[in-house]
Amino acid sequence: MGLKIYQVDSFTDKPFAGNPAGVCLLPEAKSEKWMQDVAREMNLAETAFLVKQTDGYHLRWFTPAKEVDLCGHATLASAHILWETGQLPSNQEARFNTKSGLLTAKQNGKLIEMNFPATPDVPAELPPGLLQALGVKAKYAGKSRFDYLIEVESEDVVRGLNPDFGQIKKLPVRGVIVTSLASSSDYDVVSRFFAPAAGIDEDPVTGSAHCTLGPFWSKRLGKDSLVAYQASPRGGIVRVRTAGERVFLGGQAVKVLTCELVNG
Repeated sequence: MGLKIYQVDSFTDKPFAGNPAGVCLLPEAKSEKWMQDVAREMNLAETAFLVKQTDGYHLRWFTPAKEVDLCGHATLASAHILWETGQLPSNQEARFNTKSGLLTAKQNGKLIEMNFPATPDVPAELPPGLLQALGVKAKYAGKSRFDYLIEVESEDVVRGLNPDFGQIKKLPVRGVIVTSLASSSDYDVVSRFFAPAAGIDEDPVTGSAHCTLGPFWSKRLGKDSLVAYQASPRGGIVRVRTAGERVFLGGQAVKVLTCELVNG
């Protein structure tokens, strides 16, 4: 019998929205090359690989092009699959040992809430050509551990972005977050995320980007809890709560596909 791989749409309550992730529960550790090959075959923003340990699961994430150090939507998808398949009781916390330390997830009503490290930005000078590649003017520019962060004038500007991905791909960072206040009362803030250097021109809903957006907007709005909308073509909602050096990310997930790896 082959190895099962699940596809889950994260940060959404309906299929074919949010951010799709692959989840592969491994009976034992596999080589990095094998995981990269499977992630390339899945061709999703990220595929998560889990190996059971005594204190939780070892978790790694791969885009079609490379391994990444932190991924929100594939972690949410992993927790969802562990509970749905009975690997964990529904009332038990999911614990993941990762390159970004221990991450946890628990069920909170209809939401899955994940405990992630905050990755706040600091003011930064943008590299030449980045604003031209985005076609925007910046109200603010910063840089986090992983990404550039650019605040723009309005939600219309965020939604209307048509970036030059070839230029953005040359940057020595994981990606670029573009954000603004929301224009409606449904959300507090909106954003989009571009990471062509990681093999993802536009990521549909990026949990880890909200580890930067949470601290950024919490300071400006004077509140710890936010509702954020990532305005990609698929779109998705992330509920963000900041708590010192941690950020809690809440969202829903829907399993859309179960497949079997018969070769490899």
